[in-house]
Amino acid sequence: MTEKSLPPFQIAFLHPKYWGLWLALGIFRLVLCLPYPLLVRLGRGLGQLFARLSFGKRRIAIAERNLALCFPHLAETERKKILAENVESVGMAIIETGMAWFWSDRRILKWSKIEGLEHLKNQPEGTGIIFVGVHFLTLELGARIVGLHHQGIGVYRPNDNPLLDWIQYRGRVRSNKGMLDRKDLRGMIKSLRAGETIWYAPDHDYGRKNSVFVPFFAVEETCTTAGSRMLLRSALNSVVVPFSPIRHRDFSGYTVKISPMVDFSHCENEVDTATLMNQVVEGEIMLAPSQYMWLHRRFKTRPNEHDRSLYA
Repeated sequence: MTEKSLPPFQIAFLHPKYWGLWLALGIFRLVLCLPYPLLVRLGRGLGQLFARLSFGKRRIAIAERNLALCFPHLAETERKKILAENVESVGMAIIETGMAWFWSDRRILKWSKIEGLEHLKNQPEGTGIIFVGVHFLTLELGARIVGLHHQGIGVYRPNDNPLLDWIQYRGRVRSNKGMLDRKDLRGMIKSLRAGETIWYAPDHDYGRKNSVFVPFFAVEETCTTAGSRMLLRSALNSVVVPFSPIRHRDFSGYTVKISPMVDFSHCENEVDTATLMNQVVEGEIMLAPSQYMWLHRRFKTRPNEHDRSLYA
């Protein structure tokens, strides 16, 4: 991606209302110069701090509920272990986002490796790739790692703060081609038809509109985007390839695992497609369940508007 393609710097970003953010960014970048083992200590500590804050406690309660809904067969002690590790991963996610946006290519490569790259590289020329990256807390770093080997186009929600949006956009295209608003379905289809790789995360609750209700783990009716069906029908030359960015349990680095292509050709409608996509997501999550973003209210939208909330 050329410099001209990047969003331009705005003089308005120098306004005093942004000075606090610039100061915090400067300090953060200095912290990221520390050796990785020290960053690990800091990240895990941030996770413990998060657990003590009122906002953090509310989010942890959501994560605990999600785990109970998804894994009712697990003993409570097992779910609590996953939750405890997940809390540390939340703190690590702050550090890892900074690593993804600001570390040099050389430093990223030193602490990472990639498996299954052939599932991207061996696709026929002109094939669009729907690169399914579920919401692991390591997702930002995973996208940077993959981009050093195979560039793609990200799908994201623009930040309401224009300076933060500028920072995150530039950080996310350090090793990739560009970004598309997650609402820009036409842009995604156009890119796939052009043989591009689109980073796609279909595992959140995006609301009732353009969604269907299908199983996700043990929750039989989970609000799931119908956008997957739209992409596959509109870009017939596209394939689905999932991946997972996994932090090593001993904190010795990261491995991005790219899974084989998933065949959706037998899916006849939105429900079939969403059901299979959720099964794909489940398989990726189970590679490292404690590193998934359980803090999200995945089951907030119920099949009927007057159904009781699963978080009540």
